Amino acid sequence: MPSRLPLFPLDLVLFPGELLPLHIFEPRYRQLLADALLGDGRFGITAARVPRAGSLGTIAWVRGSDTLPDGRSNIVVLGERRFEVRGLLPEDAPYLVAAVAEFGDAPDSAPPPGERHELEAVAGRLRRALAILSDTGGELPAWEAEPEAFSFQAAALLEADPEARAPLLEARQTRDRVRSLIALLPARLHAVESRAEVHVRARSNGKGHHGHDIVTG
Repeated sequence: MPSRLPLFPLDLVLFPGELLPLHIFEPRYRQLLADALLGDGRFGITAARVPRAGSLGTIAWVRGSDTLPDGRSNIVVLGERRFEVRGLLPEDAPYLVAAVAEFGDAPDSAPPPGERHELEAVAGRLRRALAILSDTGGELPAWEAEPEAFSFQAAALLEADPEARAPLLEARQTRDRVRSLIALLPARLHAVESRAEVHVRARSNGKGHHGHDIVTG
């Protein structure tokens, strides 16, 4: 049965399991945030600027909120389940509210083990290179065991281009998403590892790697 969900249309795609910082400044979305925090802290993010029946999105759960003196807020949300808009509701609110149906990947659509291992390898290298660029140390989080969650964990390593991300959100077969990522991530990996190598050399003034290794090949 469809459930009620306030909508926040944005020019981005949020994946399940992904953390996203947002700056809330428009009055209608300040009200959406206030109403959400009075409830369960959830609203829907959709990349469609004018959501309609059939538009897809991801439920965002507010994990942290900092209200500024002028009424703006900085928040961090966590992507939860995906949803499909079934229709807009005629509510007296300054923001859109929709009836939505949540969905996940089809059962028994996990990728073969070899394809998962292939994606883990390229995504692992990409995570390490991104950590070098951001100067973050420590252990990287383990890969999710559940195939759908793992596929979105890897998908979150893509840049924020909605056109590249949207098909991954829309896919309802985990194996299709994994195969798409195996095709998409190597180009990003090459670019990020090249930048990480320059970053390491710059920090060491060209004299060495000082604790970071860029593993290629």
